Amino acid sequence: MPHTILIVDDDARLIELLTEYFGENEFLTHAVMRGADALDAIRDKQPDIVILDIMLPDTNGLEVLKQIRAKHAIPVIMLTAKGDDTDRIVGLELGADDYLPKPFNPRELLARTRAILRRQDRTVPGADAVIIRAGNLELNRSTRTLTMDGENVPLSTTEFNVLEVLMKHPNTVLSREQITNMAQGRSFMADDRSVDIHVSKLRGKIEKDPSAPVRIKTIWGTGYMFIDPSS
Repeated sequence: MPHTILIVDDDARLIELLTEYFGENEFLTHAVMRGADALDAIRDKQPDIVILDIMLPDTNGLEVLKQIRAKHAIPVIMLTAKGDDTDRIVGLELGADDYLPKPFNPRELLARTRAILRRQDRTVPGADAVIIRAGNLELNRSTRTLTMDGENVPLSTTEFNVLEVLMKHPNTVLSREQITNMAQGRSFMADDRSVDIHVSKLRGKIEKDPSAPVRIKTIWGTGYMFIDPSS
């Protein structure tokens, strides 16, 4: 079955270009030009991934992302203005899985989309029944869910991927480059802060005191290490 993409962007020319390009690469593409229509389109079209522009005519794309994250765990790639670090950082903090500054090469967007979807497809329900446990945390790679003390902890796609990488390598120092490669399926860039932001979000969800983390430790100058006292 081909994957389905929803594009939320008010640039008709870009929508036409991406629809044609993704169609040539065996994707089904739907598009809306207003942020207000995004949630209805997700409900009706049930896309596998959303490409979301920050600059929309009726609302800010970051607000749309917040609305999506309140109801869906679907992967979201943000399109941002080139050089606007603030929007990219806020987007990642709100749960975006990746970002790409405009103007961009459609081939790069396709590569990032495929990388995220590959991670999804490897862990569809029933494909892998492995459950990773660490203390009161239980990560189910089959259903892509995390529970803490038996309570569900909502995670974005990339937050799940980052935590999965860390929990699969307990008490082991992993560099930001290693985490990016394994969790997001793409190369690490020197100024890429996405791993740091996703780790910060995870700490806010699983640490008793995120300002003094005991589960995900920062290894200064290197990366991060997940602490599992039972291993």
